[in-house]
Amino acid sequence: MAQKRDLKPPAEAKAPTASGESAIDEWRRRIDAIDEQLMRLLNSRSACAVEIGKVKRALGLPVYSPEREAWILERVMRENPGPLDPTAVRRVFERIIDESRRLERLAVDQEKKE
Repeated sequence: MAQKRDLKPPAEAKAPTASGESAIDEWRRRIDAIDEQLMRLLNSRSACAVEIGKVKRALGLPVYSPEREAWILERVMRENPGPLDPTAVRRVFERIIDESRRLERLAVDQEKKE
């Protein structure tokens, strides 16, 4: 399993403080900023899945790739630094993979119509 990492924010990120505002509000603003980053990353990953779907269609390959999915799940569970437990990370990535597979299928279906 991956080594546990420090949960302190990186040097460029300002750690929330309780001075002037409630600590909860500051932490929530930080979560909002992280959510924006996650959204960009998830959309970037999804765009890759769409392109993979197009390539698979051109090559006549199936959308579902159980070996690849198993490899991804094993890797993210192994490299997970916490505090999420490996099972939680697996569930999150299973959902991400499900949505990626759905997008690949949509890309394939759309190309069939063209």
